Amino acid sequence: MIYLKTDEEIELMRESNLLVARAHGEVAKAIKPGVSTLELDRIAETFIRDNGGTPAFLNYQGFPNTLCTSVNEHVVHGIPNAKPLQEGDVVSVDCGVLLNGFYGDSAYTFEIGEVDPEIHNLLQATKESLYKGIEQAVENNRLGDIGHAVQSYTENLGYSVVREMVGHGIGKNLHESPEVPNYGRRGNGVKLKSGMVIAIEPMINLGRRQILQEKDGWTIRTADKKVSAHFEHTIAVRKGKADILSSFKFVEEVLTLQSEK
Repeated sequence: MIYLKTDEEIELMRESNLLVARAHGEVAKAIKPGVSTLELDRIAETFIRDNGGTPAFLNYQGFPNTLCTSVNEHVVHGIPNAKPLQEGDVVSVDCGVLLNGFYGDSAYTFEIGEVDPEIHNLLQATKESLYKGIEQAVENNRLGDIGHAVQSYTENLGYSVVREMVGHGIGKNLHESPEVPNYGRRGNGVKLKSGMVIAIEPMINLGRRQILQEKDGWTIRTADKKVSAHFEHTIAVRKGKADILSSFKFVEEVLTLQSEK
């Protein structure tokens, strides 16, 4: 069952996603070599609670933390730990919030200090593929149009698309129908209707697309141990142009300031 949201509900979801975006901004201020993902997790949880929200991932099906922090070859669902991040690492930070009865969800892959140009290019391509997918998230298109846009863009650059992990509907539940794959054929799948709210989240690998689950029962990594990147926005399907409810503005303001120092 796909729940279409009213305009009022979408505005409430924009507030939830704005809080996610601001939490990402707080993470961006702190993330650097020597900082642990557990410390970033504490920062995000404190900020979310201080602003009236509830961390969406904490205790979700037993997940132990506020953030999913997936470093280097870890694709998604990494558990924050006390190991310091190192120069040259990349880390996907996935954050969810419950506010006003609705969920927000977004992910950003950060570069820690100077990273290998090959890895930097992967991150840029993954982020760009997210926006290629979002361009297709308009009324009367189909889910396959979104997946095809992500897949064709990234595979043409020589990267591979994770198949087993997908985006999702979102609203009063963190995960709702439909599933939103990052691969597909044009014109296939569920028809998109105005009022559908979905999280689009490309997970793109530098090497092969195959993945494994670590022994912790959560962390997903690439089978070949090559780096993966992950970016996610929550969007509302509209006529003509999708409405992006989440934002990278706060992250990118911080990163721009840091690069100018």
